[in-house]
Amino acid sequence: MKEPKECTRLHSKEDFRELMFAILNPLKPYYSDNKAGLQLGVTMAHYDIRATWMEAFSRPLWALVPYWAGGGRETGEEASAEQESFAQIYRRGLCAGTDADNPEYWGQCGSFDQRFVEMAAISYGLLFAPETIWEPLSEKEKDNLCNYLNQINEHPLPVCNWILFAVLVNIALKKVGRPYSDTMLEEYLKGLETFYLGDGWYQDGDSGQKDYYISFAIHFYCLIYAKVMEQEDKARAGLYKERAMTFAKQFVYWFDEDGDAIPFGRSLTYRFSQVSFFSACLLAGLEPFPIPVMKGLIARHLRSWMGRPIFDRDGILTIGYGYPNLMMAERYNAPGSPYWSMKTFAVLMLADDHPFWSAEEAPFPNLAADCPMPYADLYVKHYGNHTTAFAPGVYSPNGHGQIVAKYGKFAYDSKFSISVAKSCYELHENAPDSMLAFVIDGYVYVRRICIACAITETGVYSKWSPYPGIVVETTVTPDENGHKRVHRIQSDRECVAYDCGFSVSRGDFEPVGFESSSGDGWAQALNEHCLCRVEGRAAQGHVIFADPNLNLLYTKTAIPAVKYQIRKGEQELETRVLAEYVG
Repeated sequence: MKEPKECTRLHSKEDFRELMFAILNPLKPYYSDNKAGLQLGVTMAHYDIRATWMEAFSRPLWALVPYWAGGGRETGEEASAEQESFAQIYRRGLCAGTDADNPEYWGQCGSFDQRFVEMAAISYGLLFAPETIWEPLSEKEKDNLCNYLNQINEHPLPVCNWILFAVLVNIALKKVGRPYSDTMLEEYLKGLETFYLGDGWYQDGDSGQKDYYISFAIHFYCLIYAKVMEQEDKARAGLYKERAMTFAKQFVYWFDEDGDAIPFGRSLTYRFSQVSFFSACLLAGLEPFPIPVMKGLIARHLRSWMGRPIFDRDGILTIGYGYPNLMMAERYNAPGSPYWSMKTFAVLMLADDHPFWSAEEAPFPNLAADCPMPYADLYVKHYGNHTTAFAPGVYSPNGHGQIVAKYGKFAYDSKFSISVAKSCYELHENAPDSMLAFVIDGYVYVRRICIACAITETGVYSKWSPYPGIVVETTVTPDENGHKRVHRIQSDRECVAYDCGFSVSRGDFEPVGFESSSGDGWAQALNEHCLCRVEGRAAQGHVIFADPNLNLLYTKTAIPAVKYQIRKGEQELETRVLAEYVG
């Protein structure tokens, strides 16, 4: 069996199946004796160990279910005398995990339980592949499974995308002819409407966040609902499809012509799930772009990820982004969490004669360069071989981890990426790329509190405070070579501030021919792929050599910046950031 990085051809259905097995087959030695858990590592999330095992067990179903539903059957290398097929593994595991007398029982659920998240993938299986994971079970095993899933109706859920897990569970129970809660189903579907903003955008419940959870969670699940419930609930099915079509016209801006996506927001360790929305569109029969364009986007995105060191030496997906990296993880990232990325394989459910499989990849669509997204709190500019999202720093301090870095920077770029902070004591440990960083009494302070903001036709405005007594009004205006920042500062103290550009890889992990330099009013860092230059009036150039493993894509980076003296009272700073990527 090929390794994922060797599966570079993605044209036929068999090509996509081969890549799926290249990613999932390395898991087989790590299933527990009764198959209800996967033990992939020793790092922990905030939830208990049984939920961790259930999570790792459930998430491969996001690919296996479409494989089975699309006619896939394991033969040859996929299933041998020495190894059970995935179908056998999952039948055994579902029975063991939901049997209270089995030593691998997943445990009783409580309020806001992680197990509810993993029920979505199991429900996906009941909806689309019942002949594989439902019909072969005994009546007792079916009872155990349904009783287990029904616990989601007995406990409160966070007011966010989680309510759609309950929607999937209830329609799955309904479709297999078992008791379900019509009351909870309707309550959660009505609750979803309170999330809707406009232009196809939702917010992720009471957190107010607008990130990949809108694409790979809310829209993804809504399109499943539309596919399954189209005859019984035509109004909602039509509405969800209409919103997805509208959303697609803006969401496509989060990608560049190479298929790379903007690293913005939380759960970035789910990696190639970034493009799964377009797979869900195809599943639901939607074509927001011509099929060859969608195929090109999906295939290039997958190939880009397969070219990165995201697997360990045993072929297991790691926690991280462009490489294994716990520094950027959330508290809910357990060893099995990254397999949420398998959602992109929803395309495997398409019929063998679907035009997707015969289509040739088309280039990225011809888009206008700029796309203000007021409902997403972003202004995105498409440069072709890289794309940048400019943000006002709107986020909810929910404690998941590295929230300031994932939402609070001025710019997020598909090629330059972002860095997360190791500490707030030193610039090289804070790695404040695309931030105005104030240094006060030896501490580094960046944009953490957004007081007011606006997305305009030309850029982004934000009023914010890094520290008591300092208020900054920042206007970011993108142009064809980068962007300009104007900061109007009211300060009750003297200090220094560094206006920082993008991080630039300085090699070691892969040679890049790195150079850096600085002078009065400017600093730059460049390698054979990219250049970032920062210029400011009445400033001193400075290059920050960030600690290793803080950038999401590159293991070692430098950040060009200009250093300003901040006076008491009012002053205005103007910084120019030039960013070029040549591939």
